[in-house]
Amino acid sequence: MRVYRTMHSWHWISAAICLAALLLFCITGITLNHADAIGASPRVNTGAPQLPDALRGELGHSPALSAAMREWIEEQLDAPLGDAAIEETDGEFYVSVPGPGRDAWISIDRATGAAKFEVTDRGWVAYFNDLHKGRNTGLVWKIFIDVVAAACVFFSLTGLVLLWLQARQRTATWPLVSLGIGLLVALMIVYAH
Repeated sequence: MRVYRTMHSWHWISAAICLAALLLFCITGITLNHADAIGASPRVNTGAPQLPDALRGELGHSPALSAAMREWIEEQLDAPLGDAAIEETDGEFYVSVPGPGRDAWISIDRATGAAKFEVTDRGWVAYFNDLHKGRNTGLVWKIFIDVVAAACVFFSLTGLVLLWLQARQRTATWPLVSLGIGLLVALMIVYAH
């Protein structure tokens, strides 16, 4: 029974590790499946500020964005730039700063320093749904959800070993496992295409 004790320990350890994240992903799975039934009223904030004179000299150069320019843009968008996408043309440069549950952009005219920006906040449900999908969340979050997924796979496999070890005492084990697999396959074949 050493195998049983080892699997039991690893099973509950993997469950403990992924408990909170698994709850989050289950709840956001439901909200994603019913997104059309959940009312959302995105808040849109727009503005047309003028780039300060002290920063206007940077407009003629490639916008590798100095610290001062980054700080001004972050203040306008109320969002950290991180590794924001910067697009440039002869006439303007455009910075896009998407994030979970929100989108933000700013464009600055090279000749006049006139800027336009828009920040759209889609709310908490959109924020958590984007976390579920890993949308605009950055590398650390994507690694985290991969680790949680691996922990869930491990949890499932240790559970399968525990089922196998206890199947002699529980005669319904394999019929129920077969029912679960059969139901999944049937739903995929019949309804999910």
